[in-house]
Amino acid sequence: MRNVVRSTFKKIKTMKIPDKIRVKRVPKRGIYDKETIYRILDTDFMCTVSFMHMGVPVGIPTIYGRKDNILYLHGAGTSRMLVELDKGVDLCVTMFNVHGLVLAKSAFHHSLNYESVVVFGVGKAVPDDQKMEALKVVSDQILANRWEESRLPNEKELKATTVIAIDISEASAKVRTGPPGDDKADEDLPIWSGVIPIQKQYMEPLPADDYSLKNKADSVKGF
Repeated sequence: MRNVVRSTFKKIKTMKIPDKIRVKRVPKRGIYDKETIYRILDTDFMCTVSFMHMGVPVGIPTIYGRKDNILYLHGAGTSRMLVELDKGVDLCVTMFNVHGLVLAKSAFHHSLNYESVVVFGVGKAVPDDQKMEALKVVSDQILANRWEESRLPNEKELKATTVIAIDISEASAKVRTGPPGDDKADEDLPIWSGVIPIQKQYMEPLPADDYSLKNKADSVKGF
């Protein structure tokens, strides 16, 4: 993975990267190609959406789904966040995955192995005739095939729901991999150093009723 990051950085360092999305701290970890950004976004479904509301910065954790170059957010039509985003205010979406604790010999050089994405842009409400498709994208992001097993939203539920679409046109990724980077003077200190890997794990599903106990849905059979 380290070689991939370095190779990508070599390719883009001669390109004009907009200052808005350029990684400033350890620039070599910045990645700007859509394929990498999409791959990282597709590993999860939780993000934080930040925006200004009544002169105050607000950050809201929420669920997202991605299809092609669009991120979808959804929630109640009365949601403060969705109401504001539909006005076209500037926003920032961030998400990250931590893959390891990086333990150096010095406290200063402790770090994390991670991958993250930052998306800048504005939001726009999805038209009513496209809501169902957008909601399926969000559902599939969380658990593939669950949408087909569920009772789909009725007219009343769709009316009460707002879906916001965000174009992934201003985005960057940042990735750290590999072992600690200790100072040369510290390399021979008798202190353990290395990486403790972190892996997300889903547990055995817990049925909610007798029917679910006896009939395991296809979408959860792999857990």
